[in-house]
Amino acid sequence: ERWSKSLGKIEVEGGSIEEKRNFYTALYHTLLTPNVSQDVDGLYRGMDGKVHKAEGFTYYTVFSLWDTFRALHPLLTIIEPERSGDFAQCLVQKSKEFGEYPMWELASNDTRCMIGYHAVSLISDAYAKGITNFNLEDAYIEMERTAMLDKRGLKAYRTLGYVPSNKSSQAVSKTLEYAYNDWCIAQVAKALNRKDR
Repeated sequence: ERWSKSLGKIEVEGGSIEEKRNFYTALYHTLLTPNVSQDVDGLYRGMDGKVHKAEGFTYYTVFSLWDTFRALHPLLTIIEPERSGDFAQCLVQKSKEFGEYPMWELASNDTRCMIGYHAVSLISDAYAKGITNFNLEDAYIEMERTAMLDKRGLKAYRTLGYVPSNKSSQAVSKTLEYAYNDWCIAQVAKALNRKDR
């Protein structure tokens, strides 16, 4: 019943049975992650290795953000808005525990296997679509903290406006990712009427 309800949020017309089967199989796959990562009482092990309690949101894991920020998470903001707010709050909490937004979080660890920090994209997209069941002010504080780190070419990016290839690997890609991340942060700053940076 729960799967029927979730898959029934999108109703397609036309096409063959095989095409519909392919569509709904793909839709099913979009709903497999992120996964709940807390006990029934809300307790979970955070990115700092300590046990915390999720208050007012469900704690999730498996945020392969570089793979999902372009299409999966924007889709989930439309078909799973309540969960998308929980995803946003979860990422804020992970940043508070870890000291920055994770790049590719798995089981309360950051695999660091991609570039950029696209939690900011997920959060700004959710807010732009009217999802507000998370703390936007806290999200912005963590966005700013992550953007101001002096690692992975971020210091050079802030001072030069780009990541030079002799300072950091994947320099062109990082420059593009950071520019997009900055734009996402700017949208949240605008929503909060923050003009101090």
